[in-house]
Amino acid sequence: MTNEIIIAGFGGQGIISAGMIIAQAGMSEGRYVTFFPSYGAEMRGGTANCSVVVSDEEVASPVVDRPDTLMVMNEPSLIRFEPRVKENGILFFNQTLIKSRPKRKDIKIYPVEANLIAEELGSGRIANMVMLGAFAAVTKTVDLDSLKAAQRVIFKKADEKMHRLNDQALERGYKLING
Repeated sequence: MTNEIIIAGFGGQGIISAGMIIAQAGMSEGRYVTFFPSYGAEMRGGTANCSVVVSDEEVASPVVDRPDTLMVMNEPSLIRFEPRVKENGILFFNQTLIKSRPKRKDIKIYPVEANLIAEELGSGRIANMVMLGAFAAVTKTVDLDSLKAAQRVIFKKADEKMHRLNDQALERGYKLING
């Protein structure tokens, strides 16, 4: 099993940390992983994306040109990356912020009300966690429990209240798919 993933959005949406969490979860499950961040010089509000590869075999390159899975958090990222998803690939999009709809008919598309759910839970900053929960439910690339443990490693300076909030967001995203 190899899943080549691109996560994309604006700086400040937790794009890079979402990729780090997937990579950490994959490592904790004994998989080979690569993580490759990319973001504009303007940081918050600028473009941000990252490539993550999780595999049962050694990974030759961290660069993902044609992802198996794409998670987009904003409209410009949908426009930029949708054409690159492999045929029969998977696209998750943040339906709260993206008003247009994906156009591809040869991929599986999952709309996720990431920001809406995050706000319901009390913080718009955890929309990336909602998206990661849906990702885990659909792709089975990493387990939900591994994501919960990984966010504690990546956000080691956060307090327990924030960790619990992240866990709730992961669970809500997961339940969108596995009701």
